[in-house]
Amino acid sequence: MSLLTESELRKQLKNTDIKEYEVVKGVIITPSAKQYLQDRNIKLVIVDTLGAKKQSDSDGMKEAEGKIFPKFICLQGGYVEEKPEHMTQLYGNKLVPKDHRRIEFRGRLDSLQSKILEVQVMASKLQNEGVAKDLEEILCFVRNILRAEVLEEKLPEFSLIGMSEDELREISHNPNKYFNMEHFMPSYKMGEIVIALNSIRSNAREVEICSFKAFKDIDGEITREDIIRYLNRLSSCLYVMMFKFLSGKYK
Repeated sequence: MSLLTESELRKQLKNTDIKEYEVVKGVIITPSAKQYLQDRNIKLVIVDTLGAKKQSDSDGMKEAEGKIFPKFICLQGGYVEEKPEHMTQLYGNKLVPKDHRRIEFRGRLDSLQSKILEVQVMASKLQNEGVAKDLEEILCFVRNILRAEVLEEKLPEFSLIGMSEDELREISHNPNKYFNMEHFMPSYKMGEIVIALNSIRSNAREVEICSFKAFKDIDGEITREDIIRYLNRLSSCLYVMMFKFLSGKYK
């Protein structure tokens, strides 16, 4: 259950001038937080969901018709005209603290894109345009994940570097069948490109773990299985690319 403190209110309402502050039913409001609102003559309103009033903590009056609400909605409760520095937009005009799990997930996706770009530059310098081209497709793939998360759109079925989801899983699990090679532990002796691809792969695995934290609801159910599936196949794809390089298929 969420807790609303005076400290959090001070952060949210700094440099604002509002008359009402909405809090979702069930949120625990500390006495000092209530006193802070009273001192600023801000009415505390309890709602079932933000934007839909149920009752007023002070006088139970209903929302007046034609009321103009501030620009941003804070998912922890309340409205603000200006976005506080410690908050950012989750989607639309909904604000959350910058350490929100979905915001952290977006940051990890951003770092993954940066790593892919670095390895593309390396591959191009080493005159392996095949690797650079496949990484361009993977870069677009990661950007589509980010776009779907921000816009809350469902990701479609896909293929990646010429392989379907099932093919990526099958090939990554049976490299001997497709590359005449056994599973291996990366070694510096395999060269710069293989080690760089492995770095992207391990980064993708970290993003996948982060996605579990970001999209697990209060009951432990995953709300974005499509994103998690995409990330799982991405790490498989990068593993397959390592085998392709070592078996000479990028020459």
